[in-house]
Amino acid sequence: MAQIAKVEVFHVDWGRGKSAWVRLWTDAGECGLGEASPMHNGNASLELIRTFTPHLLGADPLDVRLLQDRLFHAFIKTGPDGALAGALAAVDIALWDLKGKLLGQPIYKLLGGAWRTQLPFYASVGNNAGRSVEEVCRVVEEWMRLEPSLVKIRFDGDRTQRDRDIPGDIAKARAVRKLVGDAFPLAFDANNGYSVQGAIRVGRALEELGYAWFEEPVQHYHMESFAKVAAALDIAVAAGEQEYTLQGVKRLIEAGVEIVQPDIVKTGGFTGLMDMAVLARTYGVDLVPHQTQPSVGHRANLHFVAALAHAHYPCEYNDKSGTQDVVFTRPLGPVNGLFTLPDTPGLGLELAEAELQQRILPWRNP
Repeated sequence: MAQIAKVEVFHVDWGRGKSAWVRLWTDAGECGLGEASPMHNGNASLELIRTFTPHLLGADPLDVRLLQDRLFHAFIKTGPDGALAGALAAVDIALWDLKGKLLGQPIYKLLGGAWRTQLPFYASVGNNAGRSVEEVCRVVEEWMRLEPSLVKIRFDGDRTQRDRDIPGDIAKARAVRKLVGDAFPLAFDANNGYSVQGAIRVGRALEELGYAWFEEPVQHYHMESFAKVAAALDIAVAAGEQEYTLQGVKRLIEAGVEIVQPDIVKTGGFTGLMDMAVLARTYGVDLVPHQTQPSVGHRANLHFVAALAHAHYPCEYNDKSGTQDVVFTRPLGPVNGLFTLPDTPGLGLELAEAELQQRILPWRNP
């Protein structure tokens, strides 16, 4: 029986940013790769994973749910949200990667099988608060060349200022609709930018323009505000990238959110996200995972969505730069609007070790 023999915690430096990764090694030399939420470079999550080490060494890597539950409760007072959930996610993804390699199966097989291995994506186009209408359209036009199934325009504005430019935001939404045509699916992510009244005003404009969903219209921690906005609008209200627990997602559903968006690198990995998928099906809402990490997190999300029953929306994809592809021997990109998952074991990510070593920053508490 294989045992975990080493926990390797590190940053990967891409020049403009860092990823927070973990590798779990067995005594037989096999390793699993995981990624934590990158918020503030994942510093707090990496420190927690280092603290997890005594609980992981000697453990059976196939005991994924058992290890998740033990770590969650052993470190509950450092969470349950935020850094703890991100740390649990990185370890869980690495354990599932190991499990797939040890059993010779891709993760989607271990999750119950793939409904599909060719996965459409939606273009998640960020940083539009600071762009002009013309600039927004130019960036969307660039993304359209990759043949996405849906385009989401994100605003990424200052969350401390509400209703800063409602007419300008609506003008951008209207211009994108004109650019792509009446039938093409669109979504709008406010990134918590509106008051209840402002959100209702924008939401009604989005309904007129035929947008598919209205994401995070108000502050994520104001459940009552979500409830008011959802009750006033016909468009589906979406949220969940800032909820890290099963209970947090349940509160969103109870507030009237119809599309929940937990993130695999923030919610305890595959194990946490599977529980949330069951919850969403129980309440009859759509689970459309948030995912903006272009390599490990993205590949993990593809495996999850491949095995997700009744998935009605495409996967999120927000970084087409290919910056992180250099550390993999066979990076995966969209072809004709589809990501095609390989049937290789685990995540199916094979590291170009020499390239990776040039970018590794061993973890030290700053």
